Amino acid sequence: MHSEDICHHFYGVKDAYEEGFDIRAMNDRIGEVLIRMESLQDKLEKTVQQLEKEKDVVAKSNITRLEYKKFLEVEVIRPLYNAHIALRQIRLPKAEGIGNSTMKEEPLINTFVIEEIRKYITPKENRVGKVNIYGTEKIYNTIGHACVLMKKELEEYMDYDIGSYCKDDWNLAQKLMLNGCDPLPRRRCLTRASKLYQKPYPINESLWKLPDGRNVRWSNYQCRNFECLSSKNPKRGYSKCTGCFEMEKEKLKWVANSSLPVDFLMSDILRIKPGEIRIGLDYGVGTGTFAARMREQHNVTIISTALNLGAPFSETIALRGLVPLYATLNQRLPFFDNTMDLIHTTGFMDGWINLMLMDFILFDWDRILRPGGLLWIDRFFCNRKDLDDYMYMFLQFRYKKHKWGISPKSKDEVYLSALLEKPPRAI
Repeated sequence: MHSEDICHHFYGVKDAYEEGFDIRAMNDRIGEVLIRMESLQDKLEKTVQQLEKEKDVVAKSNITRLEYKKFLEVEVIRPLYNAHIALRQIRLPKAEGIGNSTMKEEPLINTFVIEEIRKYITPKENRVGKVNIYGTEKIYNTIGHACVLMKKELEEYMDYDIGSYCKDDWNLAQKLMLNGCDPLPRRRCLTRASKLYQKPYPINESLWKLPDGRNVRWSNYQCRNFECLSSKNPKRGYSKCTGCFEMEKEKLKWVANSSLPVDFLMSDILRIKPGEIRIGLDYGVGTGTFAARMREQHNVTIISTALNLGAPFSETIALRGLVPLYATLNQRLPFFDNTMDLIHTTGFMDGWINLMLMDFILFDWDRILRPGGLLWIDRFFCNRKDLDDYMYMFLQFRYKKHKWGISPKSKDEVYLSALLEKPPRAI
C-alpha cells in the first residue's frame, strides 16, 4: 500500500519540500549564521589572549565605563544581534491544503538577510481577504533572478534608513541591472537631486539647447560638466554615441543628405506611411535627438531608451523635454502587443550581440510593433563574415522591404540599414 504520509518519513528533505521551499537557501542562511558566531568567538578569544599577554599593563590601565560599553556594543552585542536576526528571519514552509499534503514557501525568501529585501519580495495579501482588480489574492513584487548571484551588491543597495535620503548610488543600481538583477526592488528612501537644481528651459528652447549642467548629479561620472563631454576630449568617460552632446552636430542627423546608401532621411521614411506614424520607440544610446526631430518636424511622439554608460544620457533626454525609458537589453519591453507605429534602432545593438539574445529582442520588437508598423534598422554594423547571420535574423519575420542598404565601415566591417514593414498576420 502506497501512502504519502508514510513515505514522507522516508523521503529526503528535498523531496518532501520540493514544491516552493528553498532548503538550500535555508542551509546557506544557517551556515552564514554559524560563520558569524565562529568569527565572534575567535575575536573574543583573541582579545582574552591579548589581555593575558599584557596583564601587567592592563592592571595599571583604567578603562572607562564608556569605553567598556562601546566595546560590548560594537564587538559583542551587534554581531550577536545580527546572527540572532538572521536566524529569526528563516522562514519554514507553510502547510497548505488538506492533511499538510502541500508545503509552500515564497521563493528566495531565505536567500537574503537585509530585512527590506525580504519585506519587498514577500507577497502582499489584499486587505480583508478580497480579490483585487487583477483577480488575485496577493500582489507579487518581482526582482531579476540574477539578484541571487549579486547578493552582496543588492543588500548594499537595499541597506538604508526608511524615509531618509537614499545614497547617491544610481551607478550601483545600473550595475545590478546590467548584470541581470532587473527589475530591481523598489526602495523606501528619498532620491537625491542636484543641490543647484534649476528650472528646466521651456520646451521651445530645450529641444536643441544643451541643458543646464547644474541639473545633473555628476559625482559618479568622469566629467563634471557638459563641456567636458565634448568628442574632442579623450577623457570624457564614454565611447558610445561620441558627439551626442554637441547640439550643432546633432541637428544634422536624419535631415542632411549623405552619399552613403545606409543613411536614410527621416522625411523619406515618413513619406512611405503618410499620417500613420504617431508613436514609436527609439532603441539605442543617445541624447534624444531622434525623438526631438520627430517631435519638432512631424509631431510624432518617440520614447527613447537610455542607460547612463559613462555620461548622463537619461538626464539629458529628460531635460530636453523628451521621454527617457531607463531599460536594459535584459528585460521585456513594458508595452502591450501591437501598439507601436515605429521602432528605430541605432548605435547600440551591433555585431557584438549574441545571436540568441538578439533573437529574443527581435521577437519582442515584433510583439509590440503593430501590423503595418515600421522597423528602421539604422547603421547596424558587424563583421563582414557575420553579415549573413544577422541578415537572416532581420529577414526571418518576412517583413516587407521598403529600403535596404549595405556600406563598408572598414576593411572587415560593414554597415546595414533597412526599413521593414510588419505584415498583418490576422489570424
